[in-house]
Amino acid sequence: MATINIQKLQDANLIVTRTLPAAGASNSSAAIDLATTTGGRIPRVELGLEVPATPSLVDAKTITYTIEDSANNSSFAAVADIPAIVTTGAGGVGAAAVSRRFKLPIGVRQYLRLTVAVLAAGGDNTGVTASLGLFF
Repeated sequence: MATINIQKLQDANLIVTRTLPAAGASNSSAAIDLATTTGGRIPRVELGLEVPATPSLVDAKTITYTIEDSANNSSFAAVADIPAIVTTGAGGVGAAAVSRRFKLPIGVRQYLRLTVAVLAAGGDNTGVTASLGLFF
């Protein structure tokens, strides 16, 4: 049987949280500083996104979670190699929790943040907090 290496250790200084925005709005977390200015894979490190269930998300409305990077901590763009995650409200019970892990792409820039966008009329999900952090 193969052994799967799952990174479990977290540094509290390398976790950012953000309350979800109101319907029809978006917001971004503070940035995580990777403390490296040159591209290249950082071995044995994963980026983790955790969001509890969003029971108030209206049917057929979505919340989009995008990982963005920056070289200067002011001009951010979506990380091309990490696809946005979209959750959709359904069945009158909102959307399930999100728990995703990503390997950091080779070209990732020094600063990482999470941007969250909720469709108009998506319901009040402002009581939910998303977290983005590094796992070692």
